[in-house]
Amino acid sequence: MYAVEMKDIIKRFGSFTANNGITLLVKKGEIHCLLGENGAGKSTLMNILFGLYRQDSGEIRINGKSVENHSPLAASRMGLGMVHQHFMLVDALSVWENVVVGLEPGGFRIDRKESIRKVQELSDRYHFELNAEEQVGNLSVGMKQRVEILKTVYRGAEIIIMDEPTAVLSPPEVEQFLMILRDMRADGKTIIFITHKLKETLAVADRITVLRAGKSVSTIEAGNASARELAGMMVGHEVDLEIERPFNEAGGAVLSVEGLRLLPNAASTVSFDIREGEIFGIAGVEGNGQKQLEEMIMGLIKCREGRISVLGKDVTKLGTRKRRQLGIGYIPSDRLNRALLSSFSLEDNYLLGKQFSDNYVRHGIVRHKAVKEAAGTLMREYDVRAAGMDQAAGSLSGGNQQKLVVGREASDEPKLIIACQPVRGLDIGAIHYIHEILLKLRKEGKAILLISAELTDIQQLSDRIAVLYKGEILAARKNEDFTEEEIGLLIAGHREAV
Repeated sequence: MYAVEMKDIIKRFGSFTANNGITLLVKKGEIHCLLGENGAGKSTLMNILFGLYRQDSGEIRINGKSVENHSPLAASRMGLGMVHQHFMLVDALSVWENVVVGLEPGGFRIDRKESIRKVQELSDRYHFELNAEEQVGNLSVGMKQRVEILKTVYRGAEIIIMDEPTAVLSPPEVEQFLMILRDMRADGKTIIFITHKLKETLAVADRITVLRAGKSVSTIEAGNASARELAGMMVGHEVDLEIERPFNEAGGAVLSVEGLRLLPNAASTVSFDIREGEIFGIAGVEGNGQKQLEEMIMGLIKCREGRISVLGKDVTKLGTRKRRQLGIGYIPSDRLNRALLSSFSLEDNYLLGKQFSDNYVRHGIVRHKAVKEAAGTLMREYDVRAAGMDQAAGSLSGGNQQKLVVGREASDEPKLIIACQPVRGLDIGAIHYIHEILLKLRKEGKAILLISAELTDIQQLSDRIAVLYKGEILAARKNEDFTEEEIGLLIAGHREAV
């Protein structure tokens, strides 16, 4: 019997069709992965299932019953729960208070003892390892996610939708999370797991439905699937998942960071250098000082303590413009707010950061012909696909936006490139392309600081790796001197793995 039947679902937002005749059939008691790249229509489809959106056409049945006048309240009454990507918890309250809010035992007078007992019993049953009386603000990101799942289970959900649940977890937390899913399946729960990660999909799924560009491509048994096959389904063509990082002789130091304090309460300061022709990767779950490191190096925020040098010159007190003039290319973690002007044309966006160059501006007048020619060359060389130079940057796909940013930053022959979350939100094909560009820049002798929350990026690209935890580097070594397990433990703060 199917727990969920969604047939020929169509959902439009204006002229854009997010779901174009999608059919999804989920068996009772299975873990069903909804796999696809960002923009494939996964979250829209699940928001329709949970009643947050209303489909334009198509049929929904839950446990064999047709769904009419759907809403989140109706979904909850039918045994559906949804764990969203962004947590909805109150840090100042305890675990049990967050879980029972709205369904407190005891009516007008809350039965505290009974509430704690029920929540702790559920936590133990699914091996969540939560203390019902612990304040949520004291928990790690991974443990907060368990509280969200516990809230859903407490409300009687038998069908649980999880939207990109591993996006903010460290590798050990991911393993523990997948074990929790298996425990829930063994208890009869039906789980729909939205993701774009192949490794986790193959590790936990019973069946997989692949979406691409708002359409369902195929539903297959996980045991019959391979990562290469799934990747091809997601992007519509064969994808080479392997990338070679040939040996490269590193030169002299380009960036030196000495005694930099990233977070006020960090146990120690951060020091490292990056040499010519080297990629230095910073591994870690976001929120451990990566953003502060990125912004301090670029002069966007002041250093609390420490010194930054580029090619032997102290730049600690210099502004961003002067730092860039020394030869820094910058790929920000937030491309839409820091790298692009969404409503401006591709030509105008190419000019960003170059508006002081005599090549493009003379006596305050923009040399539009020179800008257009250079931007056109960049778009050809970096395969930026657009309708024309006048197209707004915000209307490009995420992959094409990122290729525009990477190409622009590399076009001035920088000595140092700060690449922060360079493949975030990109499809598999675009990820592979950006990886190849970074390795090409490395071969040309550029020094590259790679900051990424994706451990795969760090391991595939980096010559040396530093693990950042709570503003402190717990370990820094050559890539080959780390095992994946060691990096995972360090990311989670296990200092004994050093």
